[in-house]
Amino acid sequence: MGERQYYRPIVQSDALRPEGAVSLAGGPLWFDRVEIMRRGDVGRLISARDVPADALRRLTVPRAPICGLDWTRPRLLGVVNVTPDSFSDGGRFFQASSAVEHGVALAAAGADILDVGGESTRPGAREIAPEAEIARVVPVIEGLRAAGLRLPISVDTRKAEVARAALDAGADLVNDVSAFAFDPAMAGVVAQSGAPICLMHARGTPETMQEDPCYDDVVLDVFDELESRIGLAEAAGIARERIVVDPGIGFGKTQAHNLALIRALGLFHGLGCPILLGVSRKRFIGTIGDEPESTRRAPGSVAVGLAGLAQGVQMLRVHDIRETRQAVLLWQAAVGITHIEG
Repeated sequence: MGERQYYRPIVQSDALRPEGAVSLAGGPLWFDRVEIMRRGDVGRLISARDVPADALRRLTVPRAPICGLDWTRPRLLGVVNVTPDSFSDGGRFFQASSAVEHGVALAAAGADILDVGGESTRPGAREIAPEAEIARVVPVIEGLRAAGLRLPISVDTRKAEVARAALDAGADLVNDVSAFAFDPAMAGVVAQSGAPICLMHARGTPETMQEDPCYDDVVLDVFDELESRIGLAEAAGIARERIVVDPGIGFGKTQAHNLALIRALGLFHGLGCPILLGVSRKRFIGTIGDEPESTRRAPGSVAVGLAGLAQGVQMLRVHDIRETRQAVLLWQAAVGITHIEG
């Protein structure tokens, strides 16, 4: 058997679509050429019509709604960190009342979904006990619901016990940065709950992940590892239609790895799931953009986010909702993609 081939669509947004072009993931972007990628080989272009049927189907099939959100437009996931040691906001919203107020403000600014997390996963962060994490996130989720917030809420956790408590408190989605690798019980909890799951790629734990991360081919390795985690989820009874994937920018990756993944984001549509991109305020943005202060990295975060949208990414995880929403609306107008409220 020959070396495995991977198919990266060359994504376009132009209104003039040539004959033979096909829609990407059922959305407004399209492609008529695909790069064939193989390990240790230089890529080559082929026509979309020459892609094997199963691979082409995964690239083109419309993605099912998640938490009631369809993909008629890019979706924004607003970050609510209930931690004292977050790299991005330094514990500003550690108190439940402050976190609830922040979440309500993000919703008013245009967030489509909120991501509530009680354990920092920044490089070097230490694990906390499930009980402590529950005590942080559950009051915030309950407070957001008590405040009348009806938009979906995600819980950012690696722990099955925390996920169960958060779902019981009113969360709708589980965002597991370990993709079930940290807590084997997580897959069963998600399967039983019927909730959707975001599977993010990471190597190692937050304490160790940035200690000389190495890959044979970062793009193809991340693709294979996410594909394996999707297989594990399906084996546990979680349908692919309930799965979002995240390539895990900054989680066990160098700056070069991050940039390689961002340039090849189109490949991950071949997993057949909506793609979440989380780059907001991350270290490589500060390094390249010459901005040491994380809270001043909105312009760089927006720039990378728009690069992701140009490759068909369906959701951005961001801290600066108002600025990102404005940028997305202008990007859509500039490239001629109709903005649909809903």
